[in-house]
Amino acid sequence: MLGAGALRGHLLAAGLAGTIATTREKSLVRYRLFAAGDPRVLIGLEPEEEWTVPRLVALMAGACGVSADPGYASGPDTVDPERTIAALDAFAERLARAARDRSPVLLGTGHPHRLLGFYVPLAGALSAAGCPVLTPAQGRRVDITTRFGVRPHLLHYVRGVALIHEAGARPSPGAPGAHSHSPLPVRTVLDAAAAAGGPLPRLVIGDHGWVCGAGQLGIEAMGPADTDDPAVFVAQAEGRVCVAVPLDDSVPSDRYRPLARYVLNRSRLSP
Repeated sequence: MLGAGALRGHLLAAGLAGTIATTREKSLVRYRLFAAGDPRVLIGLEPEEEWTVPRLVALMAGACGVSADPGYASGPDTVDPERTIAALDAFAERLARAARDRSPVLLGTGHPHRLLGFYVPLAGALSAAGCPVLTPAQGRRVDITTRFGVRPHLLHYVRGVALIHEAGARPSPGAPGAHSHSPLPVRTVLDAAAAAGGPLPRLVIGDHGWVCGAGQLGIEAMGPADTDDPAVFVAQAEGRVCVAVPLDDSVPSDRYRPLARYVLNRSRLSP
């Protein structure tokens, strides 16, 4: 069983916490865009409060462990591994309740080439515990705005986890889908589930637009987020995301599997 001490060592060794690859410069750019209301950074959230850059820096320092010094403007970001572990403990507690209640659950990712290593074991364990792992809107088209303009994408599920891929491309183990921050995929999935008469998820597990888009619609949601994704932590602060797990979301997929094992052990859902 992976304990908190071993997990802390893994987080630091794998670059998931401690000094991470995300830079302060990138995070500050995204904080400024969030404060300006840029939908590319809001990722489906409609903030209820005013979030200035200084307030965002203070929030992210408290939630993630980034530097609270407003004068720190360049260099690597940091994530406090103790905050990551505490968030994973809260994540496991909510996961255990979903399993106990046999709640319908939706899992989705905008980081399929990275975070499938985290989500797939969760989907399998929840299904084994009797939770309906929902897969509506399979094959549905979603038009996503990219840096190359609007591009058609298709919804697809990999072992119970929703993702999108460009139309004409097929997901494969080496390239399972497209990176996206858009909330449109989760909205499409929820619309399809409602049109079919349900069930609707009682919990959404995901990242980027999946978690913020679901939380904005009033569905309980939780998931991991990097230091340059302030929307997830604002959503948590405003009560629309129940757990935001701070970590670097762009390391190789296999480095997230120990986090899934830790969460499943804590929630007593390990096989």
